[in-house]
Amino acid sequence: MSKIVLATGNQGKVKELAHLLAEHSIEIIPQSEFDVADVAETGTTFVENAIIKARHAAKITGLPAIADDSGLEVDALNGSPGVYSARYAADITEGPVSDDDNINKLLAALMNTPDELRTARFHSVLVYMKHENDPTPLICHGVWQGSITRNKQGEQGFGYDPIFWQSDLQMTSAELSREVKNQRSHRGQALAKLVKKLALIKD
Repeated sequence: MSKIVLATGNQGKVKELAHLLAEHSIEIIPQSEFDVADVAETGTTFVENAIIKARHAAKITGLPAIADDSGLEVDALNGSPGVYSARYAADITEGPVSDDDNINKLLAALMNTPDELRTARFHSVLVYMKHENDPTPLICHGVWQGSITRNKQGEQGFGYDPIFWQSDLQMTSAELSREVKNQRSHRGQALAKLVKKLALIKD
């Protein structure tokens, strides 16, 4: 089984990606097992931040690395929180920012926005680097369309899942089963593309 280090400290992402890759004989090892500290995400795009994280993990561990940079884009907020999704509420929160902190700030920002204008989408960019100086990293992008609810619903998932509404299913992504979410999600889409590219490398 191939071993790839996953460049994230987000346990939700670790569980989701490990589950998705297990069937492809790829063992995901969280960077925390190597005591790899989080690197500053200084990029202004998902692609830049994913490359920064993958390169850092590959350099420290000596293993190939996969990094995900993802976030929520809300049309009524001109694309915010975007690349700052994980730390959206940092300006109003003392200490570590929780998912609830971010959700509460977002719902407050959209308080007066009518339902038809609450459209949003999740983006996920996955980057695979064979080593820290890989000149041609694999880059895969997935997009998941939805809208923002007015209240939290569901206990599954993480991040903004409890307020990300799927109109065709009449539920939030936090109410979806893992199987359904993996089929539909931005991360599932990006990973499906990445697995195909990794298979070509192996061949």
